[in-house]
Amino acid sequence: MTDESLRAVLRELARHARGLHKAMLDVETQYFGAVGGVLEHLQLVTNHPHFAWLLKLSGLMAELDERLDDDEAIEPADAAQFRTAFEQLIGPRAAIDGDFRKRYLALLHDAPEVAIANGPLRQALAKLPQAE
Repeated sequence: MTDESLRAVLRELARHARGLHKAMLDVETQYFGAVGGVLEHLQLVTNHPHFAWLLKLSGLMAELDERLDDDEAIEPADAAQFRTAFEQLIGPRAAIDGDFRKRYLALLHDAPEVAIANGPLRQALAKLPQAE
């Protein structure tokens, strides 16, 4: 795969990761209860322990966005590292964070919007090379 094709798939992955992240935040916000305005919600999402487990995915998305903003060519090994990192969070690879995986699987089971957002993310991951 070329730099251009890898970037296209990684941009697709980033878009679907944002969709999944939003679905998960929406469900977790419902579980949390009334949050007030947008700024209060932002404060809760970034600072409250109820939402802290989602920071792993937020951080991985930020790393992906930073890499896509970098002008350096993306090699298949770079793309494979992102595939591995996402798969270590959401499966099927061994979990890098057991608490995240447990909560993610619960949302996947309980919230249709999370299950729906999971599909396109998995499809994008499947387009990336695997780590050797």
